[in-house]
Parts: sequence; structure tokens; C-alpha cells
Amino acid sequence: MKVREVMITSVVTVMPRTTYEDAAFLLNKNHLSGMPVVDGENKVIGVISEKDLFRALYPLYEEYVLEPHAYCNQEQREDDIEAIRKQPIENLMSRKVISVGPDDPVLHAGGLMLAHNIHRLPVIKDEKLVGIVTREDIYGTILKKHLSGNTKKEE
Repeated sequence: MKVREVMITSVVTVMPRTTYEDAAFLLNKNHLSGMPVVDGENKVIGVISEKDLFRALYPLYEEYVLEPHAYCNQEQREDDIEAIRKQPIENLMSRKVISVGPDDPVLHAGGLMLAHNIHRLPVIKDEKLVGIVTREDIYGTILKKHLSGNTKKEE
């Protein structure tokens, strides 16, 4: 089975200058946990996830080591949200893009997700985004194709 058989072709994307606030709104509105970041030519230049957005609300580990109280000062974190919400996601997105092609085997895509602990892969053809495939897409397909109907009936 090929990725093209399970991928979603209607992909919600954002541009690098999209604000934190707008990206969070799109994720929530579309019930997504992440989405590709594309340039003006529809080339994937990054991925923004809920985890990236959540991480932006907290100090970096290095900051924590230097000032441990930063994690405990919740009032300051709340005040910082005003500045964070206007940040462009290019400052927050994951730039290392792991992707697959539409003709790659589905199990190859699943293996990449497990190996890199990610939940979605952009599907790229000729350097352009053509779809996205998620763990749920792969798992659901595998269950339907290989596991349904193979259970023994209880006697």
C-alpha cells in the first residue's frame, strides 16, 4: 500500500510570518495537532505543532538552569503571553522536516513516525506539498486491511 492511498490532500498550512495566535487558532479550529509551514511556492520549510506552541510558553532549559524560579513565576509567564502571541511561528517551528513521497510504502511512513517520535509527515512531490499522512491514517488503514475480521469469535 502506498502513501497516496491514505494521505489527506486538503492540507491546512501556514506561512512563516503567521503569528503564534493565528497558528494556535487554526490548529484548534481544525482539530489538528500540527501543520506544515510553507513558503510562497508551496515548499515545506518547517512544521508547527501544539508541542512547539506549548514549549514557547515556558523558558528554555538553559534559562531554567540559570534561573530556576522562572518556571515557578506563573504570573510572569501569563504576562509574557501577550508578547508571545504576536511572534511569527518561524521563530518557533521545527525546521527539520521529515517527509515522504506519495509513492512511498505506508509502512515506511509509519516507521519514520515511530523512529522520530512524530505524528504526521508532509507528502512531497517535485519539492511541493501534495498531502499529509498521519499516524491515525496509517493505523486505521492497517487495522481495516489486515486486522479486521481476523479475530476469533468467543465460544
